[in-house]
Amino acid sequence: MIPKIRTGTDRAFPLIDYLFGPGKHEEHTDQHLVASWNNFAPDPGPNPERHQVAKLASQLDQPVKALGKQAPANKIWHCSLRTAPGDRHLDDAEWATIARRIVHATGIAPEGDTAACRWVAVRHADDHIHIAATLVRQDGRLANLSFDKRKAQAEARLIEKEYGLRQLNPGDGTAAKNPTSQERFKAERIGRTETPRETLREAVRQAVAGADSEEEFFTRLREAGLRVKLRHLPSGDLTGYNVALPGDRNRTGEPIWFPGAKLAPDLSLPRIRLRLDTAPATPEPDNHPARTGRSAPARRRWDAAHAAERAAAALDQDDDEAAAQLVGAGELLDALAQTSPAVTRAELRESARAFERATRSHVRAENADIRALRSAARGIVHAGGALGRGEDGGATAMVLSTLVLVTLAAARWHSARGHAQQAAASRQAADHLRAAYQQAAATPMRTMREIGRALPEGERRRHDTTIRTVLGAVESPKGPAREHDALAAVLAEAEKAGHDPKALLEKAVDRRELETARNTTDVLVWRIRRLADLPANPERPRTAAGIQARTGPEHARTVQSAPPQPTAADQRRPAPRR
Repeated sequence: MIPKIRTGTDRAFPLIDYLFGPGKHEEHTDQHLVASWNNFAPDPGPNPERHQVAKLASQLDQPVKALGKQAPANKIWHCSLRTAPGDRHLDDAEWATIARRIVHATGIAPEGDTAACRWVAVRHADDHIHIAATLVRQDGRLANLSFDKRKAQAEARLIEKEYGLRQLNPGDGTAAKNPTSQERFKAERIGRTETPRETLREAVRQAVAGADSEEEFFTRLREAGLRVKLRHLPSGDLTGYNVALPGDRNRTGEPIWFPGAKLAPDLSLPRIRLRLDTAPATPEPDNHPARTGRSAPARRRWDAAHAAERAAAALDQDDDEAAAQLVGAGELLDALAQTSPAVTRAELRESARAFERATRSHVRAENADIRALRSAARGIVHAGGALGRGEDGGATAMVLSTLVLVTLAAARWHSARGHAQQAAASRQAADHLRAAYQQAAATPMRTMREIGRALPEGERRRHDTTIRTVLGAVESPKGPAREHDALAAVLAEAEKAGHDPKALLEKAVDRRELETARNTTDVLVWRIRRLADLPANPERPRTAAGIQARTGPEHARTVQSAPPQPTAADQRRPAPRR
């Protein structure tokens, strides 16, 4: 159940007239009162005459009128209560009880207080009611509305549990502001899939990801096509910024501006400046012999995987300084979302949007250093779009596999502190990352499985024995396990590069826990490739003939039908301009 509270300067009539009217889209049906301050308020009913609405509004307004010029600026309190999709329909008596509980909890009309504010609860749809109240009590005093929104949310959580409704996660006041009903109606009317507020929030997040100065941040906003207006003091000092979507205008034709703080609490200019103070390190040229053939997007994804792994380890330490790692991980997700190949872009955008909620809480990290994460985000943005195949595709799969662990570690960190919304957002982000990983990893993992199955029988059994010994699995009389094919392939590749397969596998297992991994083999494969500095995209066996000799004609046909991999020249080709 979602309570939304607003206050207004008008008297009761405009609001009551709207609640008993047809609605902006003729969506109001069977308008009627379900409860009121004295249970005797006049009910205009469906399709009322204007004088009937005026009579109810006048009775609500009597305490306000009695104060005359001493009446407060805000005179009306409006709370809408809506059940979640899929909840059972509540009857009028249940809604009446819920309305009384809300006005009691918020201080509008405490139970037993005969001099409290006047209020009415109007129902004009199956799934919600509106409570309209005046903010002057009947004894002439002003209503005490301290923390009314927080109190309404707390009472709603109790109501959900008692009435068997969908139970939402309690918040802590750090969530971004949701779009208003008017914003949603306007977006639907003009055919937009989301409101300008949501589009702008994502664009601002992406602009700040890895930025090293205010100038770069504002330049990125303008390059993204946004209108930007800076706010200055008379002294000339910059105090804030507003953004607007081109073409998004009000009734008078003026652009609809949103201050950064109205998009999300951490997008105000002072909060962004705190992030920019943690300037990202400039990525150094990567001259390692094993990496010179990698594309710029692939190299930067390698860097990101290492930074993300360190962030996951910091979150596992379970101290408050890890809160900063969440901010850095959010920037990394935003950077990947705007440069990812088409096959993973949608899931990465959804993951970044979900994790945005997990980056904010009341926990403040004072001394944490997130330059590595911000540097990784900056490198990804400046490297441009990844093609999603070859080394790009393998490196993308590698960093996504690591980020799944980061989001799960974030969920545990938030859960330990009672941050229900942030923990849920972290788990939602992990689900989207898993989906993106499956898309990115399909080709390189298939190639590694093929390589593993093509290994000589003796070598394949030797690596399978190593895997079973380290993982504590029971020896199978049927021979090497098919689920270990890719892991055997990467151990064989590491051995050829001069590594001890068993020591490398033990190091990968000890790196961090594996209990949360849905596919232990995949996690270990990418850990080993990082530890041994192997190419993220394994080289497919060169000929089908050699494979046929070892695995049979059926496997050879599979290899022959596989799509060709890009050449080194393809990988060096400049990324398309964004």
